[in-house]
Amino acid sequence: MMMSSKRYISKLLLSLILIFLLSIPITAIPSRSPSRFLGNFAKHHKTTDTINKTYRYDIRYFTQTLDHFSFSNLPTFQQRYLISTDHWLSGGGGGLNRFGPIFVYCGNEGDIEWFASNTGFLWEIASTFGALIVFPEHRYYGESMPYGSREKAYKNANSLSYLTAEQALADYAVFITDLKRNLSAEASPVVLFGGSYGGMLAAWMRLKYPHIAIGALASSAPILQFEDIVPTETFYDIVSNDFRRESLSCFDAIKKSWEEIEVEGKKENGLLQLTKKFHLCQSLNSTEDLSDWLDSAYSYLAMVDYPYPSSFLMPLPANPIKEVCRKIDSYPEGTSILERVFAGVSIYYNYTGTVDCFDLADDPHGMSGWDWQACTEMVMPMSSSRNNSMFPTYNFNYTSYQEQCVKEFGIKPRPRWITTEFGGHDMRTSLKMFGSNIIFSNGLLDPWSGGGVLQNLSETIVALVSKEGAHHIDLRASTDDDPDWLVEQRKSEIKLIKSWIKNYYQEKIGHFST
Repeated sequence: MMMSSKRYISKLLLSLILIFLLSIPITAIPSRSPSRFLGNFAKHHKTTDTINKTYRYDIRYFTQTLDHFSFSNLPTFQQRYLISTDHWLSGGGGGLNRFGPIFVYCGNEGDIEWFASNTGFLWEIASTFGALIVFPEHRYYGESMPYGSREKAYKNANSLSYLTAEQALADYAVFITDLKRNLSAEASPVVLFGGSYGGMLAAWMRLKYPHIAIGALASSAPILQFEDIVPTETFYDIVSNDFRRESLSCFDAIKKSWEEIEVEGKKENGLLQLTKKFHLCQSLNSTEDLSDWLDSAYSYLAMVDYPYPSSFLMPLPANPIKEVCRKIDSYPEGTSILERVFAGVSIYYNYTGTVDCFDLADDPHGMSGWDWQACTEMVMPMSSSRNNSMFPTYNFNYTSYQEQCVKEFGIKPRPRWITTEFGGHDMRTSLKMFGSNIIFSNGLLDPWSGGGVLQNLSETIVALVSKEGAHHIDLRASTDDDPDWLVEQRKSEIKLIKSWIKNYYQEKIGHFST
């Protein structure tokens, strides 16, 4: 009698939730035309989005297994996570929200509070869905350090060996399962979100753990940027095209600057002169260090070429590439190329005008763990073409790449492991056979879009592609300056997620009816 009563109540609650969800109309989804990741030189704005929105959450810790794939007696570690129950507990439906959805952001290669503060879309839609919001932090980043400290976790190859995407996904799977059990929310559907590397994790987790989550929004996720799946020059060609479309003279000045740097660096006291010219805090050891600094700025500018002011990586104006090129082109004829380039790159590194000198080793978000990941399984071959690129011409050389990894960590990369583990070749055929409920969103201004999924793979694996979009712009907070295409894209994403949740509840009701 007791079991029968529980079943009746559960069925009734699920029916009421479904009625509520079905009362929200789903209109037709408009058709769409067919990570280096975040790194150094970023300023940390800890708890607010670029438009000064503050998000409320509790910070908690979960005791996590260090190695999910063996039964070795290894120490556990504390995984930090952010959680907000504001809409889940107090949103429409009251107690019914015990069965409401759980939105999980798959933490990236950095401090989780930084990503939470720059993922306004998730916070904005929580009330619509009555959703619980959770941001688990990626192992080896932020405060989620194995062995008790960053120093011990990053000590050597042995201590770093558990920093892999596979271990991180297992962290999320164990964490979500335990969270739902503790909240008596086993019936709550889980939807995954992520941008950049986090978007890759969200997509891969949906494929590897389909029983954990019902769907995933993977924004700017370059899951095809491996082996020989996409041309190696794609990333730098897109960055270059972003500058060329603003100004050919700006493009040409940057293209010529690399040789100017090399010529200057070979002069007597040349490195010292370059250090002064570019206002660096420490003396240059090589021209390569300066070139890497400039390379990073141009790549990040392409990633965050948003149509409104932002401070995701740095405080920047709207359409920052346009502003960089305007600055480079504003100098009179006869001005040195290096002077013009420095003025342009200062839009990225010093738009506020408050920086006295630039630290090339700056890593405020603690993302150096990506160097290890890139030297083990995240091998993303890149090259720069002679004709289309504004960067120095070079070809990807795996032998040199491997030698550098051996020198730095004492390990050899496994360039084919990611596609063996998660797929990548002939993605359309494989995902059509066993995948479902994934949104791949990409903006074509973003250089990582070259390694993204840009076409629908099935009825439920959908690509939303925007011509003017930059790096996971759809996950950012809405602003009054959002273009119409971005507003419509977010509506499409919301409608797709609603359809996943409705289908989930329909299946649940069918299960309880049998």
